[in-house]
Amino acid sequence: MEPLSQILEVLFNIEVVLLIFVVVVLKSSIKFVPQNRAWLVERFGKYQSTKEAGLNFIVPFIDRVAADRSLKEQAVDVPSQSAITKDNISLIVDGVLYFRVLDPYKASYGVDDYVFAVTQLAQTTMRSELGKMELDKTFEERDLLNTNIVAAINSASEPWGIQVLRYEIKDIVPPNSVMEAMEAQMKAERVKRAQILESEGDRQAAINVAEGKKQAQVLAAEGEKAEQILSAEGEAQAILAVAQAQAEALRKVGEAADTQAGQKAIQLDLATKAIAAKQAIAKESSVVLLPDSGTDASSLVAQGMAIINSINKQQKG
Repeated sequence: MEPLSQILEVLFNIEVVLLIFVVVVLKSSIKFVPQNRAWLVERFGKYQSTKEAGLNFIVPFIDRVAADRSLKEQAVDVPSQSAITKDNISLIVDGVLYFRVLDPYKASYGVDDYVFAVTQLAQTTMRSELGKMELDKTFEERDLLNTNIVAAINSASEPWGIQVLRYEIKDIVPPNSVMEAMEAQMKAERVKRAQILESEGDRQAAINVAEGKKQAQVLAAEGEKAEQILSAEGEAQAILAVAQAQAEALRKVGEAADTQAGQKAIQLDLATKAIAAKQAIAKESSVVLLPDSGTDASSLVAQGMAIINSINKQQKG
């Protein structure tokens, strides 16, 4: 019985070992690759395949995961460095580089350390691009500078399977002497702008005063003209009213004179005026000449009536 029990125990141990071996083999052969990552598998030290996100299988003890590459966008700080501009000004410049891995195979086998390589490439490209610009342009055209750096890096990093998305310059620090000169220039520009604004204000004020005087003179002249026109129109209307009143009076006198009572009134009026005229002459002179006829006033009245009758006949005819 003892040999049988020993045999059974050995068989049980073998089964346990085989079970453990199977579990280990299955665990080492099944690989779960996370999202946005890529695993590069080598077989006997040679590239075999690239495993993407999800469930993957490899051959245990023969295949191995040689590299784990992230496919997400990465941000790398580009250390500060010295660069010389086109006008020979030394600057201290740093930045941030944004890139991602497009081809995990090239990123693993095309370059030893793609992060270090792309960072160094960004530094050299930045120095090269800054050397093409003058100092003032580096501050004014940062976007153009960033675009040129990205284009240059992408053309050089294509064999590495890297795509540079953007490059941002963080700080551009010129020397202290240049900073002082720039501050003095900015101060002079501010003083210049202030003087220009002040002179423009004075000029505009003078123009406004002159325009005000001109408008005042124009308004005064127009007021005087309007006053003269109104005065002339008033005088013309007054003369017209007087003439119309005189014409109305003459018309009414003529209508009254056309009657028998009116002619008698005219005779009386003429006689009265003749007597009054002689009295006035007598007052003014010490010598008075009397006519031969004592009925001089009546003769005057008769002459006046004859004239009136003649006028009436002409109007009727």
